[in-house]
Amino acid sequence: MQSILVVIDIILHLMMLTLIIQAVMSWLLAFNVLNMRNQFVAMIWNFLHAITDPLLRPIRRVIKPFNGLDLAPLVLLLLIFLLRDIISRYIFPNVF
Repeated sequence: MQSILVVIDIILHLMMLTLIIQAVMSWLLAFNVLNMRNQFVAMIWNFLHAITDPLLRPIRRVIKPFNGLDLAPLVLLLLIFLLRDIISRYIFPNVF
């Protein structure tokens, strides 16, 4: 059971890193540091979008963009932090 919890924690950590990379990449695209005409950049952007969009879409339905600022990734990061904390504090120590 502990190994399953460790795998879940690793997946949640990778999801956090993916969200952070997508946020940084969106800023770089917005300021024209990266160009979407580059096939490699477009491939990475499409991959990140395909991974994160199913999780962000329900949050975006509830929390609309505020003056062009999308708060859904921040909310998802906070939920992932909360879930990882609950797993590490309450579930993991009680598993034998």
